[in-house]
Amino acid sequence: MTDLLLLPGDGIGPEVTAQARRVAEAIAPDLSIAEAPFGGISFDQLGSPLTDETLAAAKAAKAVLMGAVGGPQWKDAPRDKRPEAGLLGLRTGMGVFANLRPAICFQPLADASSLKRELVEGLDLMIVRELTGGVYFGQPRFIEDLPGGGRRAVDTQVYTTMEIERIARVAFELARGRRNKVHSAEKSNVMETGLLWREVVTDLHKREYADVELEHILADNAAMQIVKNPKQFDVMVTDNLFGDILSDAAAQLTGSLGMLPSAALGAPGTPGLYEPIHGSAPDIAGRGIANPLAAILSFEMALRWSLNRADLADKLFAAVNRALEAGARTPDLGGKLTTIQMGDAVLAEL
Repeated sequence: MTDLLLLPGDGIGPEVTAQARRVAEAIAPDLSIAEAPFGGISFDQLGSPLTDETLAAAKAAKAVLMGAVGGPQWKDAPRDKRPEAGLLGLRTGMGVFANLRPAICFQPLADASSLKRELVEGLDLMIVRELTGGVYFGQPRFIEDLPGGGRRAVDTQVYTTMEIERIARVAFELARGRRNKVHSAEKSNVMETGLLWREVVTDLHKREYADVELEHILADNAAMQIVKNPKQFDVMVTDNLFGDILSDAAAQLTGSLGMLPSAALGAPGTPGLYEPIHGSAPDIAGRGIANPLAAILSFEMALRWSLNRADLADKLFAAVNRALEAGARTPDLGGKLTTIQMGDAVLAEL
């Protein structure tokens, strides 16, 4: 069995993934590592952004580390052949439903945030996003021509009790190992799915997690509070759409999208999917200036959550922090280091 499957993907994906591989080989030389085509490059070479062979390899690995997918060159591809369709297919095929997006402000980067230092210094927020349901997957979805002219588009937001319970359970369990507080974000004031979400989370909390502090918050208020007082949050659980938006907002608090890793987890014993959240960044692809720390920290999460090497995860996290304390900065952080040089800085600290 492969320990770590790399899916470098598109844009800056191969550049940052290469640095994560260097770190992996240095800190855990016993890990077996393989690579597979994925995303737009896979579509160009093999006619599909996610081949059956790549999906099978992902499901057979202990952990999967993805770089990025997408780019303007695939904007006219059929919707089901676009790189993003491959990503949705990978998440569904692997059965990963819980997206963990930490927003941690490293102390040396407190002044790089778009907020004042006192608002973000010491920030440690975990957003738990439901990943395989909601409006991104709901049916029906279509665009149709109207008889009198114009067009109509329909997307369907759907959630079941089971889907809400399993993601809420992940949030409550995480909170027990952190500061023991969960904010559940939805729009129960205007959406039926939001109302069900609040009812199910409330019931689960009462039955199994009464020891954890629970606070319900409307998603629009959550967006405001993230930029007003982000350190009030410990764990925030929310649906697919709101999680997509709120986690990107929280990411900016840390100084750069290039600092943000993520994990997507499924049932116990199944492989996790890890990826930096910065996307393919086609504007800087090939220039060698992308920040690899999000990819490296995604590997850190893989060590912790899928590879049972929490000791190495702690060492890697500390090494990243020391590299930043020593002044290592890529251009997104106001520095001049190349992607490879930032990888060198972390390796030096290891």
